[in-house]
Amino acid sequence: MKVTDHLEKAQGSTLFSFEIIPPVKGRSIQELYDNIDPLMEFNPPFIDVTTSREEYVYIDRDGLLDKKLTRMRPGTVGICASIKHKYNVDTIPHVLCGGFTKEETEYLLVDCHYLGIDNVMALRGDAMREEQYFEPTKGGHDYAIGLVEQIQNLNNGTYLHEVIETDNCADFCIGVAGYPEKHLEAPSLKTDLKRLKEKVDAGADYVVTQMFFDNAKYFQFVEQAREMGITVPIIPGIKPIAVRRHLQLLPQVFRIDLPQDLIDAVETCKNNKEIRQVGIDWAIEQSLELKAAGVPVLHYYSMGKSDNIKAIARAVF
Repeated sequence: MKVTDHLEKAQGSTLFSFEIIPPVKGRSIQELYDNIDPLMEFNPPFIDVTTSREEYVYIDRDGLLDKKLTRMRPGTVGICASIKHKYNVDTIPHVLCGGFTKEETEYLLVDCHYLGIDNVMALRGDAMREEQYFEPTKGGHDYAIGLVEQIQNLNNGTYLHEVIETDNCADFCIGVAGYPEKHLEAPSLKTDLKRLKEKVDAGADYVVTQMFFDNAKYFQFVEQAREMGITVPIIPGIKPIAVRRHLQLLPQVFRIDLPQDLIDAVETCKNNKEIRQVGIDWAIEQSLELKAAGVPVLHYYSMGKSDNIKAIARAVF
């Protein structure tokens, strides 16, 4: 079922969803199941599965380092299929521009269509670790709007190179990312909202926001998006603080601001257990306010760990 169908079926009730990352290759998928199991009592209508960029590894060959490009967390589509089968829940693979040619993207989308996966999240993706800025993959898309257009073309039965005629069209529901504090590369929030409007006009059906810790920024973002003519659902993304280094890491990586009250609460903690509880309490307060405001879904960035997400969900749902 499409995300938009789930929202319509909910008739205004706020739904619960979360996002996981594939395990490092060589690890068992059971570890993933062990973290999904405790969250299924909250009846998520869908689960997102991220896709990781490729990265370089260095292999020692007789004293010389051989540089190889690899993916340490492959298997997004396979994991989506496994979760869909095991839990009877819709899954949403993240589809990236970075690291994929347009042909590889088409193959991935065809696989999703065969597997009965109805939703995809279209993202540009981050720069590789070795890159200061995002560099498009040769033969791939420069920006997420191109990816949205390719998915929408497939929905209309148009494949790459227009060499296939079909009446068996895909019908993907397309999600895209939104940034309440603007994308780190955007010169302004207004410019970033214009780019979001372009993605929606190209066929995006809903938006999921980057994490934020001040609900006022989400509400302002939604208001400005509506004023610009963006009418699709805008789902807030929530991530609980878990360790002290998040105070430096999250603003550095995602270019977001942390409220001073949250910073002060974390800095008074004696250990990570106390910090984790602060993160849970803050996310509960965020979630309750957002739910009271009637947001369509509360979407949690779990990063593969479920204990804090479970504590939040029990207090909210």
